[in-house]
Amino acid sequence: MTNPHHGFNYIELPSTSNAAMKKFYGTVFGWTFQDWGDTYVAIHGSAVEGGFDQASDRNPSADGPLVVIFSNDLDATKSAVLAAGGDVSVDTYSFPGGQRFHFKDPSGNELAVWTPA
Repeated sequence: MTNPHHGFNYIELPSTSNAAMKKFYGTVFGWTFQDWGDTYVAIHGSAVEGGFDQASDRNPSADGPLVVIFSNDLDATKSAVLAAGGDVSVDTYSFPGGQRFHFKDPSGNELAVWTPA
């Protein structure tokens, strides 16, 4: 994988339960994971490298960076988020480039999902 200069390289989410995070993100987005010890999990299949850090001194928060995930079918993704136990924190809304909604994962991190107009 080539890392573009000044491009997104890695997204790390604080976790209160790596098992719950893997189940949620695996169910909703089909991502796979690799455990690195007892407290760290690498994310595979999300287009940007990332991980869940259960040992972090950072707490999950809606105040951190907003990670936005692309979807070809916003309604299906929203249904999958809800079915997997996620909470929609901002319902679907339109903006000039498309539509998006926000959700909270099992650890309380807030992310968004968007689709073009």
